[in-house]
Amino acid sequence: MKNLKLTLLLIIVLAKMAVGQDVNFSQFYDIPLLRNPALAGIFTGDIRITSAYRNQWESVTTPYRTMALGIELKRLIGENSGDYITYGVQFTKDLAGDSRLSRTQVFPVLNYHKSLSADKPAYISAAFMFGPVMQQFDPSKLTFDDQFVGGTYSASNPTRQTFTRTSLTYWDPAVGICYSNSFNENANYYIGLGLYHFTKPKVAFQKQNDISLNTKYVVNAGLTTAMDEDNRLIVYADYFKQGGASQVQGGLMINHDLDKRDNDQKLGISGGLFYRYKDAFIPVVKLEYYNVSLGMTYDINTSKLKTASQSKGGFEVTLSYKGFRQSRNSSLDMVRCPRFF
Repeated sequence: MKNLKLTLLLIIVLAKMAVGQDVNFSQFYDIPLLRNPALAGIFTGDIRITSAYRNQWESVTTPYRTMALGIELKRLIGENSGDYITYGVQFTKDLAGDSRLSRTQVFPVLNYHKSLSADKPAYISAAFMFGPVMQQFDPSKLTFDDQFVGGTYSASNPTRQTFTRTSLTYWDPAVGICYSNSFNENANYYIGLGLYHFTKPKVAFQKQNDISLNTKYVVNAGLTTAMDEDNRLIVYADYFKQGGASQVQGGLMINHDLDKRDNDQKLGISGGLFYRYKDAFIPVVKLEYYNVSLGMTYDINTSKLKTASQSKGGFEVTLSYKGFRQSRNSSLDMVRCPRFF
């Protein structure tokens, strides 16, 4: 059974590596820069800081761990233009398998929000993101066939496998565009288009291997609307296409307001269900306490790995902060600004 688990895992991991799959979180809506750089600043507030931790496939092999930290700052341009600029940075760290294969990304982003209406929060946002990606692995943690002598493995047995390079740094760009607006004062939405890896950076550790990342095309959408005085419906969806592979993910949450003293929600709880097509069902719980929120998900695996993993996927937790700055460039008193609850 152990060999079956490892074989299935190897097939899936190699398939994903072949198309250059990017880091993805189940709570993707809280890591917007990995969805589309033009989603930076599409929130209620001036500053957002989000951290995330994901632990995946622990039931099958050495767990895959992914960490992220994103910072977004929104600033008003001019006194009466209604235009905004968002600047920020997205950090991610991915650690995979026995070889300690790691990938660290540092992506600064700049997003300009152009107001399209004097009365409604209608905006077109255009963004550019560009930064280094650092990859490395530890070959001493790997096991090779020629280290089995007489059917017995020993780490002290020599191997003919050699590696001229175990680390690599490349630069990776992304661009995006997003349209955001409201149906009324209680319903907001956005739709975005993005493009990642359009320079097709080379990612092979060995120079003789000509392996490039495929360009990734993305479509994003989000909607929030009041159901009644205390409850709000929130919907998110993504579509990705990269090389010969594609992915659809989406779902909804119901947010319940626990603080009825004013119109601005201070205390709340959300629950919902998301689905990553042919991969996992994802129940989610999110707690909000003033400017801080805590989100938790657990993947219920539905992919080809479900037999080996016994349908166990990945645990994920996010911790976020959103707030307003006390300055003349704050969006606190502005009706027309890119917002999403």
